[in-house]
Amino acid sequence: MTAAIDAYVRPYVETNNFSGQLVVMRSGRVLYERSLGWADREARTPMTRETELHIASISTQFTSAAIMRLIDSGALTLDTRVAEIVPDVRGGNLITIRNLLEQRSGLSDINSRADYSAILQAHQTPATLVGYIARDTLRFAPGSKYMHEEHSANNLLALIIEKKSGQSFARALERLVFAPLAMTHSSIDDDAPVRGAEVALGHDPKGVFELAATTPIHWSAKSGNASVRSTAIDQSHWVQQLFHGHYLQEATRAAIVDSASFPFGYGWFRRPNKRFGEFAYSMSGRSPGFASYVIHLPREDLTVVALSNIYSSATADIALDIAAIALGLPYAPAVLSRHGFSPDSLKLSGERFTFPADFYQPNATLAFEMENGEMFLRWPSHDRSPVIPIDRDHAIDRAYWEPIEIRRDALGRATSISYDRFQGTRTDSAGARAADAAPPQ
Repeated sequence: MTAAIDAYVRPYVETNNFSGQLVVMRSGRVLYERSLGWADREARTPMTRETELHIASISTQFTSAAIMRLIDSGALTLDTRVAEIVPDVRGGNLITIRNLLEQRSGLSDINSRADYSAILQAHQTPATLVGYIARDTLRFAPGSKYMHEEHSANNLLALIIEKKSGQSFARALERLVFAPLAMTHSSIDDDAPVRGAEVALGHDPKGVFELAATTPIHWSAKSGNASVRSTAIDQSHWVQQLFHGHYLQEATRAAIVDSASFPFGYGWFRRPNKRFGEFAYSMSGRSPGFASYVIHLPREDLTVVALSNIYSSATADIALDIAAIALGLPYAPAVLSRHGFSPDSLKLSGERFTFPADFYQPNATLAFEMENGEMFLRWPSHDRSPVIPIDRDHAIDRAYWEPIEIRRDALGRATSISYDRFQGTRTDSAGARAADAAPPQ
């Protein structure tokens, strides 16, 4: 297994699409562990098993765990109303702790604000983050639906943790979560100076195979939803304790791992997985310069963690394929090479494709462009994703690690493309609609 995983991961590392940590744990035993690439490329500081990486949205698991510890202590219940603790949140008399944990609160989302980039460039606290959205009208009745990850719900949970613990969010997470679980290389990044810890620097894809240092942000602006630094080994031990330990009381633990409840909650996607033929718990994360993925298969008692300091969603494919390797299931080796297929052979330069109303952005038109011998996919927002050509009819959006398949007519001209599960049709109109949009999150 070790040799097979090493061979599988190597192309990702060699093409600058993975740098970070990998762990495979089964029945509490580490079967595979690797630290690959650089923690700091410019300083040539190698990645180690003790290097802390930002884990983005996987952070919500630990925000949820802290809340559940407060419930175990009697400080809260799942049915406690937000207004009882933070009275200035509009609709707080309708929103429960359970709604926040299940991302069904209806709160407006701070990440969707026009000034969100500016928010990331200043120090924040849970209170200031909640203040940005506290008086907004609820988007829907609390508990009635799930739309997507509610970043503001997790900011609010962080504030509730502060108020109920009497400590800062960082200190409360250390006391309620990291210390009891012996997660010695995990912490909250609240912009305070780092002392004695190895911390990875984030990187963004630059062109098809290169990397650039990520523009720094204030991680305090992601309190509750993406401010945890951790390691793959700490993360795997956390999963082991959640499913087999006694860190939480049985009733609170059962709420987190409930396979009959909503498919998303408490920082986990909880749903059947066709590939592995069993129920699975998983979570992905992306924040500036970093990406992460964890999957736990309870029947096999198998956990795979992939943490990377490259802003690319390749971590999901990597973790899922490594799980398949560990279980002896089929998987496709990565077809990645710096000397691979020529982008000119795709014959897509200048072509535009319009997607339907159910696309990430309704009716968006995407355009392929060539620059300095590399191909890019331009989004209506003018963001550009590097395109990695695989063969004449297949490519990968490097930024979001989504597969692109090209369909052609008898003359070999592209007539449509598939992007993820969506179909885009070629348009010849110079005035084709290009609604202001952002790539998928």
